[in-house]
Amino acid sequence: MESLVVAMDGPSGSGKSSVSRAVASELGVRYLDTGAMYRAVTWWMLREGVDLNDPVAVSAAADKPTLCSGTDPADPSITVDGIDVSGSIRSREVTGAVSAVSAVPAVRTRLVAMQQAIIARCCADDGGIVVEGRDIGTVVAPQAPVKMYLTASVEARAGRRNAETTVETVPVEVTRDELARRDQLDSTRAVAPLARATDAIELDTTALSQQQVVDAVLAQVRRVVEPVSGDLAH
Repeated sequence: MESLVVAMDGPSGSGKSSVSRAVASELGVRYLDTGAMYRAVTWWMLREGVDLNDPVAVSAAADKPTLCSGTDPADPSITVDGIDVSGSIRSREVTGAVSAVSAVPAVRTRLVAMQQAIIARCCADDGGIVVEGRDIGTVVAPQAPVKMYLTASVEARAGRRNAETTVETVPVEVTRDELARRDQLDSTRAVAPLARATDAIELDTTALSQQQVVDAVLAQVRRVVEPVSGDLAH
């Protein structure tokens, strides 16, 4: 197999980011956080005063910000109009608004096209990529040979999210309720809802360590790749 795409889907706090980066590093391939792209567009719209409750206004502004997503799993980055927003996009304001922005078809059309172009480039130049998000296995890369869907209890996800945030600290109960609200919005939107691809391997990470999850994903990669290539670099 000349290149590899690993699609990693699941709700917030399920472990997608840390696991995806670790898997990409282990495999020696690139990494893309598609959620950061939606957050970056949301950050820009909030800064520009776009009415996020008006889908027409959001659609009209969808192609205005210039995004650049880094794909180094050891140092992922995201810029908007040349501004590093890696930290800013993790604010509660952005988190609370990103579901509304990402539900607008014009936003998804633009970003999915960008994501697919990044995947194609990394497959051609770097041997493959691990891509995380909510619609990777269903929309962005439906032909990915490895598809994983990570889940965890909302309580576990809230605890993880609070432990990793360095922007704003709130009680875990508040984070839990915010995650549950976002789950509902993301799974019921009309365009590309959060859903497990029918051929994705579902893995409940509630009681697992990060290394255990990484090992499980790598095991699935080997099951898929080795029968085809007979070889997998570590």
